[in-house]
Amino acid sequence: MAIRAREAMREAGPILFVIGLILTAIAAAKLATAAFGVAVGDDAAPAFLLGAFITAFAGGALAIAFRVPRLEISQQQAFILTVLTWVAACAFAAIPFTLIEEWSPERGTISYADAFFEAMSGRTTTGSTVFFHLDRAPPTVMLWRSVLQWMGGIGIIVMAIAILPFLQIGGMQLFKTESTDRSEKVMPRPGQIAKATAQIYLLLTVLCAITYFIAGMDAFDAVNHAFTTVATGGFSTHDASFGHYEEHAIHWTATIFMLLGGLPFVLFVKAIRGAPDELLRDPQVRMFLLITASGAAAVAAWLVLAGHAGIWQALRLAAFNTTSIITGSGFALGDFSIWGTFPVMMMFLLMFIGACSGSTAGGIKIFRIQLIIIATRTQFRRMVHPHAIVPRQYGGVRLDDDIIASVLVFIAIYLLTVIAIAMLLSLTGIDYVTALTGAVTAVSNVGPGLGEMIGPSGNFAALPESAIWVLSAGMLLGRLELMTVFILLSPAFWRN
Repeated sequence: MAIRAREAMREAGPILFVIGLILTAIAAAKLATAAFGVAVGDDAAPAFLLGAFITAFAGGALAIAFRVPRLEISQQQAFILTVLTWVAACAFAAIPFTLIEEWSPERGTISYADAFFEAMSGRTTTGSTVFFHLDRAPPTVMLWRSVLQWMGGIGIIVMAIAILPFLQIGGMQLFKTESTDRSEKVMPRPGQIAKATAQIYLLLTVLCAITYFIAGMDAFDAVNHAFTTVATGGFSTHDASFGHYEEHAIHWTATIFMLLGGLPFVLFVKAIRGAPDELLRDPQVRMFLLITASGAAAVAAWLVLAGHAGIWQALRLAAFNTTSIITGSGFALGDFSIWGTFPVMMMFLLMFIGACSGSTAGGIKIFRIQLIIIATRTQFRRMVHPHAIVPRQYGGVRLDDDIIASVLVFIAIYLLTVIAIAMLLSLTGIDYVTALTGAVTAVSNVGPGLGEMIGPSGNFAALPESAIWVLSAGMLLGRLELMTVFILLSPAFWRN
């Protein structure tokens, strides 16, 4: 037993060490947020100071107790680490919300279930919220929500580039980068990848904030919305989201930067290093832009023909909302659920699709849709010509059967997960539209659902606490590409 215990601690050591470092970083972010609160005289600042202390103590203790001279993470450890870091980060990020007394008029002191939901929605860049009256909420709370989404966005990008390809989740092995070692170790040189993507991410955030400010936002709103736009997160400082602003330049700025957030960040790095044509040559990017433009044009045409808006207003509303949904941003500009059946169905389908792999967006991802199209076309050709050899390629990469199988399994599990979560939500007593679209928006990390309760003009606060926990789990599953979590439930994984 002693030998097994020592072996378990040896395996768990690197995992706990990394968790400790991440919690320490979250504590530093809380401390910076608290400093802002003190500077503006916000009564909520002490809650963030206490939260920073608790998080720093836990993170520092883990980092010191389990420090390792050289960090090497095996594939099995990477699965465990990926899940535990996101759960731990959300668990500690939620603490300040619970320490603010009697801020929520609807529920009194914020429960830990609500706080965890808000933190999970922030870290996974989902954008669903249980908070009301954002226009008069403590500025420290608004800033912390935005910081959570910004930190979650860069974490998602690095995970998609440096971790998921080596875990072979849902065909992600297509995106193994040339700058990364292909040995058994999952993260041999993560610093190079993280540094390059973080620089691009920071640059886009700064440009977005400046553009928002020039377009008419005040400085506080510009910074907050820049954090959540580039992260395709969806948290706003106003209940009406972007409907609060009348300046059309603000709406178009959001649309452009949401689009940029939905693109593969590794292509930005290549573009800056001298290959700008990589962006438009990438099959994901071309399909993503085509679907977004086609969806926006179709919705705009519907709005004009149905008499809801003039041509230019229809284009602005359609482009904003279509981009917001397909990128999983979840910002709202008007309530598309009252535009008619066609726009609602279009938005519902776009919730599933998502944007590009390697971006901050959620959903199934464009490349998986493309691989299914390639596999279907190949199957049809084989039916017509049974003896023909039909090559399958995607972006110059040969598609092996295991890649196609991984994608098919991922999509099947994705749909089954949505169904399972919708059934669990229905057990809590909510209506079927809320249950189904709530499940889709959680697993796809989109933000708003459909219906009066959780639609673009609604809120998740009215849901029972049991539904809040189910949706929190759904957001985590969707952000970690499902299989990363489900494989931990396999006995074979632990026997290995």
